Amino acid sequence: MRSCFLIFFGVFLFSLTSVAQKLELGQVTKAELLEKQHKSDTSAVAAILFNVGKVSYSYSLTSGFELLTEITTKIKIYKKEGYDFANQSLTYYTDDGGDNEKIKIVKADTYNLVNDKVEKVKLNSQGEFIEKINKFWSRIKITMPNVKEGSIIEYKIEIRSPYVRNIPQWDFQKIIPVNFSEFTTSIPEYYIFNVRYKGFLTPSITKEKQFKKINLSSYSQQFIEYSEDKIKYTLQDVPAIKEEAFVNNINNYRASILHELSGENFPKKPYKSYSSDWETVTKRIYESKNFGEELKKAGYFENDLDATLNGTLSQDDRIMLVFNFVKSRMNWNETYGIYCADGVKKAYEDKKGNSAEINLMLTAMLRYAGIDANPILISTRGNGIPLFPSRTSFNNVIAGIELQDKLIILDATNKFSHPDILPIQDLNWFGRIIRKNESSAQIDLMPKTNSNDVINLMATIDLQGEVSGKIREQYFDYNAFLFRNNNNGLSKESAIDKLEKKYAGIEIGEYEVQNATDLSKQIIENYDFKTNNAVEIIGDKMYFSPFLFLAMTENPFKQEVREYPVDFVFPNQDKFNISLKIPDGYTVETLPKSISVAMPDNLGSFKYNISNNGSQVQLVSTVDINQAIIKSEDYEALKNFFKEIVNKQTEKIVLKKG
Repeated sequence: MRSCFLIFFGVFLFSLTSVAQKLELGQVTKAELLEKQHKSDTSAVAAILFNVGKVSYSYSLTSGFELLTEITTKIKIYKKEGYDFANQSLTYYTDDGGDNEKIKIVKADTYNLVNDKVEKVKLNSQGEFIEKINKFWSRIKITMPNVKEGSIIEYKIEIRSPYVRNIPQWDFQKIIPVNFSEFTTSIPEYYIFNVRYKGFLTPSITKEKQFKKINLSSYSQQFIEYSEDKIKYTLQDVPAIKEEAFVNNINNYRASILHELSGENFPKKPYKSYSSDWETVTKRIYESKNFGEELKKAGYFENDLDATLNGTLSQDDRIMLVFNFVKSRMNWNETYGIYCADGVKKAYEDKKGNSAEINLMLTAMLRYAGIDANPILISTRGNGIPLFPSRTSFNNVIAGIELQDKLIILDATNKFSHPDILPIQDLNWFGRIIRKNESSAQIDLMPKTNSNDVINLMATIDLQGEVSGKIREQYFDYNAFLFRNNNNGLSKESAIDKLEKKYAGIEIGEYEVQNATDLSKQIIENYDFKTNNAVEIIGDKMYFSPFLFLAMTENPFKQEVREYPVDFVFPNQDKFNISLKIPDGYTVETLPKSISVAMPDNLGSFKYNISNNGSQVQLVSTVDINQAIIKSEDYEALKNFFKEIVNKQTEKIVLKKG
């Protein structure tokens, strides 16, 4: 028994020693440089051999506590396509008028095998860049030298920050494999953080308590002792996170750890709560001078708005007049924010602002017009799903009008938005409305009704198999919004070219768009077309799909299994009304059968009704996706559903001569 224990202990010590060696920079071996592919992902263009982060606090008499973040990384480059991983960047806070974070490249080297010897090349000053993003943020970039297939790069970065409440998010999972990832926090007892995990992987955790002293005076030895919780989070053999079609934001599913300050508990001071629940979070945001005070500001828009309203009595008319006034006057600077940067008055004067300035201004104007409007905090799709109470969960503001039986949601940052038709980036699960009494409530942001896309096609097939006809396509709701957004400023020639590329093999003649600027109406797109690619002639028979070039020819869902929910953005219906005149002298030999297919729980349906009346073939078909988000548990049903659609839309009609 004792010998077994000694063997186990020896293996354990060897394991610890090998891991410790792995985590040391400068310990690059020939074997590592000669490695041609990753052990578990042979397609990987690069891999992170280790990625280690450490967060700790230091104290000085002049500035109090300071946050130190150290990041140490070792990366192996396998293929030319992996050269991009030799370029690294990090964003840090540099307020022109306030406290700044300081960043330092401690070490950065490239290793190659040259003449059977390990050669090291250090990063020089030409490979290090700092760029100013805006008044608040800067970015440091490093471009590692002498990178080749087989290279190993190493770097260590330190960030010193006065913002002790903001522990950075740590991503265990990257778009390349990670052999070893470790994140350690050493947090004084005075700061209480909520720890949140994202993704499908859970790190192993070790904890220990340690004690420190700080000197409270430079003139005498006045020490105070405090405890510190040191917690280490570790994951090994982390697979690369893979992009999948119809994913909202892949970062929602990346294995990560987040720290959110929930409170401060300093000696001889009352406990200070920050984000224990949503009410606390929203209250603190509302009380900020850059949010609540800006919302209450007056005296900058009233005269202009009075002239616009001009005594309008109808509530619906006043809502639209105010909304359109803000959209027409203001221009979004493409910056999201829950706080005003320059303030609503300055933004109004400049006719330009961030999302908070524009939509807080909208809310204030609606209130002035006698409408019960309130701001809604949301997280954009790019920012992630706001699952937990956190001050950083939200990054955007829109406006909401609460009526007796419904809520109208508005966002004036986009010229083509409409009441309850928001910019796509806003459609991210739920937001939080903040009322005048500072109470808040969760708001569902996801559309509930299907946005329709209706295609009417009338065409004739001639004896040579050429198809010519007309298409009238109507876009409703979100489909209309996307059309306007994607085609804004597009010339007629460019629109035709875009369609001809979308439907390869067609030639478009006359083309027009109706209601391009009247947001209260659906978009109508009309065009003539002809194509020689839709009909195949073999002997005395013709073969073609009644969908012609509109058919879905590939299933967008090819994976065997799906890890992430499928995000269609909004519920949708595609409807096809197709009428085809067959050539003289031909009759229908084979006609596809009409079918109706439904997914479980009314998630979706597909209907295909076809008939032949002498020289005419008539098809009415609809594809309904009734929920914006389809859970991964329903992936198999969804995959089979689309398989049915592809099979049916590509199924051929057979015409026979004589």
